[in-house]
Amino acid sequence: MGLAVASEVLMGISKDERERAIFRNRRIAKADQESNRITALRNAEKQRNIAIAKKLLAIGDPIDKIVDVTDLTRAEVEALRDAN
Repeated sequence: MGLAVASEVLMGISKDERERAIFRNRRIAKADQESNRITALRNAEKQRNIAIAKKLLAIGDPIDKIVDVTDLTRAEVEALRDAN
């Protein structure tokens, strides 16, 4: 194998490794973005459920009903009640 051919093979391998790394990094970044989006949605849903629970507590609805409606835990609803 001549020096020129060996050099071309090495450049091809290096290019492939770089391209794989770029692809891998893009895939990781996309997965991170999706994870962040899901986390943001869950946080928004939790905050919405807390706001609903506060309103239901304010009108005197029973804790069991609030737990059913909001999917908050009994402890979370009781903590909201006790904070007021």
